[in-house]
Order: sequence, then structure tokens, then C-alpha cells
Amino acid sequence: MDLAKIIGTVVATRKDPSMEGTRLLIVQPLDEKQNPISEPTVAVDTLHDAGVGEIVYIVTGGDAVSVIPGKRMPVDVAIVGLVDSLSLSDTPNTSADTPTDTEA
Repeated sequence: MDLAKIIGTVVATRKDPSMEGTRLLIVQPLDEKQNPISEPTVAVDTLHDAGVGEIVYIVTGGDAVSVIPGKRMPVDVAIVGLVDSLSLSDTPNTSADTPTDTEA
């Protein structure tokens, strides 16, 4: 899963029948500090309540195709969750397998 911010909507008068009842939104993929990391893209809103300005979780590729149980949609990006809050640690995460300066 990746982070993204909803920056717009798409109006489609015709779409694949498997996508009936879904909304299409424009999302800007973000890094962990909420900085843009690539070009905006279109995502299907599987939650039915995400709105412009919200930070969301997205999945891409094969994970996006079958996010609704029993239904396969021809999509590359799907919104699968809303982010309530985001916090980062001030210290970098160190692996237990990586020796520190005092262990080396």
C-alpha cells in the first residue's frame, strides 16, 4: 500500500459495466513525508466516501483489480483506505542484524 492525496475527480459518462456504481478520483502519490513522488493518476474509489484533500491508501497493479470481493475491475489504481493520522519517528529504524558503531 502507498499513500496518496485526492486532488480531483473524473466524470465518466460511460465506463466498463464492472465499474458501475464506482467513482473515479485523481490522486497524487506521496512519500512518507507527504511530498509528491510521481505524476497524478486516476484511481477507483472503493470506499465510496473519499473526498478531495484527503490522504488515502492506494494499491496498484494486480492488487487493484480485485479489491472488491467477487468483482474484478479493469483498473490500475484503487483507493482502499482513509488515513486518519500519520506520524513519523525522529530516529531512523535500525535492523537488529546491522551492527552499530559500538558493536563493530
